[in-house]
Amino acid sequence: MRTILVAAGVATVLALLGTPLAIRMFTARGYGQEIREEGPAAHATKRGTPTMGGTVIIIAALIGYFVAHFATSQTPSASGLLVLLLMTGLGIVGFIDDFIKIYKQRSLGLRSGTKLAGQAVIGALFALLVLRFRDGYDLTPADAHFSFLRDFGPSIGPVFFGLWIVFMIAAMSNGVNLTDGLDGLATGAATLVLAAYVIIGIWQERNDCTVTLAPQCYQVRDPLDCAIVAASVLGACIGFLWWNAPPARIFMGDTGSLALGGVLAGLAVTTRTQLLLAILGGLFVLVTLSVVIQVGSFKLTGRRVFRMAPLQHHFELLGWAETTIVIRFWLISGLFIGLGLVIFYVQWMSPG
Repeated sequence: MRTILVAAGVATVLALLGTPLAIRMFTARGYGQEIREEGPAAHATKRGTPTMGGTVIIIAALIGYFVAHFATSQTPSASGLLVLLLMTGLGIVGFIDDFIKIYKQRSLGLRSGTKLAGQAVIGALFALLVLRFRDGYDLTPADAHFSFLRDFGPSIGPVFFGLWIVFMIAAMSNGVNLTDGLDGLATGAATLVLAAYVIIGIWQERNDCTVTLAPQCYQVRDPLDCAIVAASVLGACIGFLWWNAPPARIFMGDTGSLALGGVLAGLAVTTRTQLLLAILGGLFVLVTLSVVIQVGSFKLTGRRVFRMAPLQHHFELLGWAETTIVIRFWLISGLFIGLGLVIFYVQWMSPG
């Protein structure tokens, strides 16, 4: 527990103090956000707001994680390092996307195919590595199985497992990216999901099959270190959110949204809760579905279901205030997380 508290505390302080420095540096260099011309008119005032703030989240989380392990004399685990590697790799893809937007002074960076290819390469590397690094109990960070509250069913093999993990990582990172359209929205929602994974990691550690054999124990390689990763990124998000809350003084950009989506997907894989993430991250799923429905409806019928997609912009065009949308979406995210944690806990109580 001490390591979790130190990781969260260090990351929070670093992000809280480091974000104003990033704001000044990015402003001086002209690293401002470009705004979609077809977006809500109110967003025009946000043009020029510093972006790429996700670099602060990534750096603060990494430092928080390693300082916490050094301070408590704990050795970083394979699971924790792989999730951080996934976060950093996707953050680099997002950074390139953000930099192209700034350099070319447009709202679009990498082509969608190129961005997806970058996500696929990072995701495939992660999928390959999580099947390695066996510990003394012959456990790897993940097995080639689907998982909900734990692994279930027969092995799907490394190839199909790799394809599934790549899809999962791309879906979640793009889901967070689509949600990142209003001040503080994606950061706050991701913070709530990360808090859930701190709880899940601690619970799995206390009911680990390598410590106490019980009917519902968890065969997870490094549950406590997964909680430490979640806590370090959580702390970094809290510190960043202080400056990203409405009215935002900095945006995290694709650098942050892709990285946060990667962390959530990585934690779901290493804690064996892949499908549970669809509930815990239900807000991101809803926002992504709104885009799928909008595009599908327009291509099939020529009509739009929403005034604008992603979903948060639909409510903006209905006249809702930005802060109202952000807070209500946070509440929706909290309800999804509550449902997910209830399912996680109730299933543990059931026999067999």
